[in-house]
Amino acid sequence: MKMSCFFGILTFITCVHFSFGLYFHIAETERKCFIEEVPDETTVIVNYKVELYDPKSGGFMPSSPGIGMHVEVRDSDDKIILSRVYSSEGRISFTSHTPGEHVICMYSNSTAWFSGSQLRVHLDIQVGEHAIDYANVAQKEKLTELQLRIRQLLDQVEQITKEQNYQRYREERFRQTSESTNSRVLWWSIAQTVVLLCMGFWQMRHLKSFFEAKKLV
Repeated sequence: MKMSCFFGILTFITCVHFSFGLYFHIAETERKCFIEEVPDETTVIVNYKVELYDPKSGGFMPSSPGIGMHVEVRDSDDKIILSRVYSSEGRISFTSHTPGEHVICMYSNSTAWFSGSQLRVHLDIQVGEHAIDYANVAQKEKLTELQLRIRQLLDQVEQITKEQNYQRYREERFRQTSESTNSRVLWWSIAQTVVLLCMGFWQMRHLKSFFEAKKLV
């Protein structure tokens, strides 16, 4: 019992928040996009549910079967890694192959099925070990509670390692950008100095020629 409590507390302390739930309203021609920073080789699961606005009750009700959502996912290199039409309620899963910002965009698959009404989309994005169904894992692999806790801790340590590698990647990219910017600023300053020296030299030559022509010197 004490060991179980210990692992529970340790799990709580080492737990990193990699999921969020929200809902948003979307019109029939509107497109909503979300940016999620994801390390490489990390599983991302997107759960969503669409509700249709009911003008009679002034609330939202489950949408009709014909209404679906077009989901598009782009990686940090702006490459499409997922693009397809899903039903009004579903679960989307993809694995990142490059670290960085992944853009998840959603929009309705038709502009006529709900006659301009508003949709409410419930969205839940889970990243890393939060995307793993440990209850299903325990049932399939027949793990005890202690073994399951250890499995969760190992997955969390792996995810933390990926996050640390991603932060190092971001720091390296930032350093490269800073060095490139500093180099450009330096060369721009040198170019400005050269131009000013050339202009000054030309003006001196021009004034000297002018004074000699006027026989002032």
